[in-house]
Order: sequence, then C-alpha cells, then structure tokens
Amino acid sequence: MVTVRAATLFRPTSMHVFVMLLLAAALFQGSLANLFTAYPALQTAATVFSGVFVQATPFLVLGVLVSGAIAAFVSPHVLRRLLPRRESTAVGVAGLAGAALPGCECGAVPVARRLMDQGAPSAAALTFLLAAPAINPVVLIATAVAFPGQPEMVVARFVGSLATALVMGWVWTRIGRTEWITARISRHEHDPHGSRWVVFAESARHDFLQAGSYLVLGAAAAAALHVLVPSWIYDHLAGQMLMAIVVMALLAVVLALCSEADAFVAASLSMLPLLPRLVFLVVGPAVDVKLVAMQAGSFGRAFAVRFAPLTFVVAVVCACIAGYAVLGGAR
Repeated sequence: MVTVRAATLFRPTSMHVFVMLLLAAALFQGSLANLFTAYPALQTAATVFSGVFVQATPFLVLGVLVSGAIAAFVSPHVLRRLLPRRESTAVGVAGLAGAALPGCECGAVPVARRLMDQGAPSAAALTFLLAAPAINPVVLIATAVAFPGQPEMVVARFVGSLATALVMGWVWTRIGRTEWITARISRHEHDPHGSRWVVFAESARHDFLQAGSYLVLGAAAAAALHVLVPSWIYDHLAGQMLMAIVVMALLAVVLALCSEADAFVAASLSMLPLLPRLVFLVVGPAVDVKLVAMQAGSFGRAFAVRFAPLTFVVAVVCACIAGYAVLGGAR
C-alpha cells in the first residue's frame, strides 16, 4: 500500500517535465549550441533561443510567484476599498495600483472582473487590467536587465504603458456601456477553509506553465527572426519607421508573450531601432490574441470586439509619444 501511494505521489507531471527541460537548457546552453557547429544558421538560432530563454526565466519565475501570492493573500475586496468613489479619480488610483501589485496578463483579467462585480467602476477595473502586467517592478527590472546601459527604455516603457492604461480608463468613462459586458463571471471560489498556500502553489504552477509555454514560443520566434529573415528586410524596416512600428505592434499581438519575458525578445532584435521595439513592449501586455480570448470569455464578445482594437490603437500612439519624448526621437 505504501509503495502504491509513493508511486502515485511522485508520478511525473507536465510541471516536472518543463522544469527538467529548463534546467537542461540552463546547464547545457553552450553544448547545445556547439551541436550545430557544422550549420552556422542553426547554431545562431540555438544561441539566440537559449540566450533569450535562460535570461528571461528568472524574471518569469519571480513574476508568477508574486502573482500567485496576490491570488492567495490579496482579496479584490481590499482593492475595491482603496478605490475612490469618483470614477475619473478611481482610474488614476487603479493605474498606480498596477505598479504596486505585480501580476501577469492572465491573472489581471479575472481580478478586473471580480472588481467590477464587487461594485468598482468598470473604467477603474479596466485600467488596473492594463496597468498591472505592464508597469509592475518585476517587468521594469526585467526591462532594465534586457537593455543594459539604456535606462531610458525602462522610463519610456513605464510612461507609455501607464499612459495607455489611464487613457483607456478615461475613454471608457466616456464611451463605455454596461450592456457591452455580457458574460457572467464564474462563481467558482477557493474554499475559504482551505490552505492559502495551496491556492498560492496552484496559481503559481498554472501561471508558470502557461507563461512558460509562451516564452518558448517567443524565444523560438526570436531565433527564427534572426535566421530566416534576410538582413535587407531589417535594413529596410530600420529606414521605414512607420512600417517597423506597425510590424512590431502586430508581432506583439500574435506572439502573446508574458510581460516578464518580452523585453528579452525585444532586446534580441537589435537590428531594429529602439522605437519599434518600445511599441512591441507597450502593445504586448495591453492586447494580444491570448488576452482577447480571455476578455471575450470574462466580459463577453461585445466587449472584446470594441475594447481590444481601441486598446491597440491607444497603445501604439502612447508608445510612439513616449518614445519620441523619452528616447529623444526615432533611434
């Protein structure tokens, strides 16, 4: 009986497999690249992939740990009590609260919906949804590490992302309609008598596996962009700033990277100017294919088809303004 239970307890899961692959990539990064010495293109791809993946993972782990702690120990009731009753003021407070309460995009969507159901102004809840994954300390530190010696990128990302969240909140106070939010929130809650540490562990595990899968996709995309895209295309984009901005904005939507890891992918595209890469960093946490699907499920399709395109436009504009103001132009 004891043997059967032990075998059941230690049965490998997807989490174990992912961690083992992560350790292998970290420990044998150089060896993996050397396997392809006869194929320079594959060696470059392996180097870029492992570099992005290994650099971003510590910040991804830190981010999901903080996000899990918030899910387990910080109730939306607390956030609701901190918000002013006046909607326009509540938008400003919710935007700044995003800097103090780190969380990934996936976790911010249900928190925003719970805030609405507890009576928080919808504009404030949506501001928090956009601000929390974009301007929290983990993301800003990761950006500083990804762009060493370029603190202006951190400032520009903070300004552009906060401006996106605040502008969308204030715009929603003007044009938002209650009837657009049609989906009902799930009433599934954690057992109040259960262990908060179990909630923490499950939330962190779920976020880590989900965000990790997108990090693998992002690292693979960065490697592919280095190897498969001819250099003349990057030269052309570097000379066509508007086209480069549009391409990077759309790439952010499609890749759907975790905000704790996207800076390393952007930094790897050093052949492009800083401004298009800043647009990539501001747009990604605000709107991507993963977020649109989650918003449609949590708020309804009528909401998502209006909110997502508007957020995309606002994020691109705010990123460009922040880029020209902080980065000193289109470099």
